[in-house]
Amino acid sequence: MNITRENIDNLNAIVKVDIAKEDYSEKVDRILTDYRRTANIPGFRKGHVPMGMVKKQYGKAVLIDEVNKLLQDALGKYLVEEKLDVLGNPLPKSQENLDWEADNFTFEFELGLAPEFEVNLNGKKPIIHYKILADKKMVDNQVEHLQKQFGTLIAKDIVEDDDEITGLFKNEEAGIENSTTLTLDKIKGKANLKKLLGAKPGNVINLKTKGLFNDDHDLTHFLKVAHDDAHGLDVEVEFTINEVNKRQLADLDQELFDKLYGPGVINSVTELKERIKEDAEKQFVQQSDQKLLNDVTESLVENTKFDLPAGFLQKWIQTAGEEAMDENQAKDEYEKSEKGMRYQLIEGKLIEAHDLQIKYEDIKAFATEMIKGQMAQFGQMNPTEEELEEITNRVLSNQDEIKRISEQLMSQKLLNLYKEKANLKLKELTYEKFVKEVYG
Repeated sequence: MNITRENIDNLNAIVKVDIAKEDYSEKVDRILTDYRRTANIPGFRKGHVPMGMVKKQYGKAVLIDEVNKLLQDALGKYLVEEKLDVLGNPLPKSQENLDWEADNFTFEFELGLAPEFEVNLNGKKPIIHYKILADKKMVDNQVEHLQKQFGTLIAKDIVEDDDEITGLFKNEEAGIENSTTLTLDKIKGKANLKKLLGAKPGNVINLKTKGLFNDDHDLTHFLKVAHDDAHGLDVEVEFTINEVNKRQLADLDQELFDKLYGPGVINSVTELKERIKEDAEKQFVQQSDQKLLNDVTESLVENTKFDLPAGFLQKWIQTAGEEAMDENQAKDEYEKSEKGMRYQLIEGKLIEAHDLQIKYEDIKAFATEMIKGQMAQFGQMNPTEEELEEITNRVLSNQDEIKRISEQLMSQKLLNLYKEKANLKLKELTYEKFVKEVYG
């Protein structure tokens, strides 16, 4: 067997594999001999079928199968030994005129080669790294929310501002029937508010769904309609008022502090507000980090210049999926996925250059911390080591979970790298201003 490579350019190559009779004949003969011993052919006892008949019936199929196995194995070893960084998979060139009656065969494959390039994290233009702050307004609103949550309900016989209304939304034709509790600050428009203010338990009020709430997404919650149906929903619903309640705020005292955080953890309103601010800003870190990841990714793709073997990749895309594509479909798919391909190559360079390897111990430790966080959300603050070990092992017995956790862990490693090496500019702002600046 002989394998040679011709480099067309820096990104494309042709690999030629020459297979001679001595490379496959012994294996083919051995398989055909085994067939002869086990073949059931009418008119012949098992094991006494003439070899000529076995070769005539099975020879070509066995030859093709063994040559293809030999070919794939040899090509794979060649790519590893030559340390060729290929994109996609080798594409076999057309073999329409291949003569399987010959002794020797030649196969050709097209290769798309990964480009050579350097990644510079410390670019000229700084990338904004947001630090999101919880301002006084947000903290005060959260304090009031907690007072309402732990407050007491006082029944009323008429709807006034700040009351909670429990009732049933119904429209049989539209399939709407849902009991819910809402407050008037959710309602949009003076006309709708006028219908509700002064209403009493037992009253039935007709309301239009279009423009009923300040946020159309509230239709999914209060009317239990699908997200896609909520947009543009324009029907009339009956709202039967069952209860009207005023929520008396809980006192900001030690009893409330202990309910929220445990005995003696918080001992004053000042400490409560500091804790709320601290917890909120911890949660904001995740949004800030995701924004930073997205922005660094965009910057790296935009500023790291290299060519790709576009023609090869479009040809490879035609046959890589479950369903074959024509040239135009493959071109469209390539254009959609080109940015992702570029970032994968850039990410691979960074992982190699900074030795961002993931070991099983890292995955297990990361999974354990994730599980502890999830258990804490459900009030299990101090699980035993045995409980954590059992749950972690169960999670990591699933290969899909291992892959998902590995990807999260690598994202975290890359994020830490960006924070350390990239040209970042810190910007502090409130959550409200962050949302406005980032999402418009």
